[in-house]
Amino acid sequence: MYNPDMEENENEELKASVNAVEFIHGIGSRDLDDCLFADSLVTVSDSGRELGDFSASVTKASYNEELCYLLHANSHGTIDDIPCGTSIEAYISRKLEILEENHHEYVKLEKQTVDRKVHIVRQDDQLVVNRSISEKEGVKTQTHTFPLSYLKGFVSEASNFLILRILARQKTVPEYMTFLSFDADTVLSKSVYRALGWKKQMIGEELVDIFGIERTVFSAKDSPATWHCYFMPDGHLASRVQLGSPAIMKLLHLPFLLDGVEKDHIPMFEKKPLIWEEDMELYSRFLDRKEELKADYSSYIRQHPELKALMADFLQFLLLRKPQDIFSFARDFFAPFASQSPSGKSQNDSQ
Repeated sequence: MYNPDMEENENEELKASVNAVEFIHGIGSRDLDDCLFADSLVTVSDSGRELGDFSASVTKASYNEELCYLLHANSHGTIDDIPCGTSIEAYISRKLEILEENHHEYVKLEKQTVDRKVHIVRQDDQLVVNRSISEKEGVKTQTHTFPLSYLKGFVSEASNFLILRILARQKTVPEYMTFLSFDADTVLSKSVYRALGWKKQMIGEELVDIFGIERTVFSAKDSPATWHCYFMPDGHLASRVQLGSPAIMKLLHLPFLLDGVEKDHIPMFEKKPLIWEEDMELYSRFLDRKEELKADYSSYIRQHPELKALMADFLQFLLLRKPQDIFSFARDFFAPFASQSPSGKSQNDSQ
């Protein structure tokens, strides 16, 4: 575990370590491009019972004409027969700065669903964090702003995925590498990465060497949260567990390695163009499916005439206002219709 001498002192300035800042500055385009792949794991209990699934993918993208990386991560399943899940969608700069991130967590209890949403967006020289929690009592919202100059060495939950993949491919972790992160209450805290070394894991029918990395996020109010992640040499995630959780995420089947000897053994097939319009079976299926969807959509619209009125109102209001940010405008317009929001009151109104 993390050296207790490294724990945060209340009077100590909250900042990232020098080697953590140098690590981010040393990341090149090649390092990030080597992380453009998808992971897919299953969540199992201690007894081996399948509880859910986990997936994460990184692709190149553009955000406000800035070249960046887009991360999608999802985890859904049941813990102690309680449905729960987490999803993250984020745009990340080449220096692992968050341009925009949406983080959603939910727990479906017997009589209510607890929703926790965090929206982070970079605006000018600051990071704006909007947090909302929906419970039986209603929706609680908070907004915090952080000057970017104060966030040197900051790593969000999204950029953490890229940090781990890069470290796994380098097969080493600098000693006591400490970043700034948000804890579960979106309070600025420290997160520390530590190498766990190598071990073997059965993946499919093969025994594979995997490299482990520990990440601990400290909290001002609660106990630290610690994750153990093990990776294959190419950076693919092999297992992930939060210490204290009754579930673990595991890789069931070996993916093709991205580099190394195994890459030469990937079978190569001649690419043949698929002209589905000329394939009678595919074209017939296409027409059948097309008519099926049209009938289904028409039926739904007939059963819900309010849909046309709602969309007409939205488009009319949109064209009158002509907002620059259509997504934010749509979110605020439809917020009062959300089941978790108090009637006739948007999230912005409650801030």
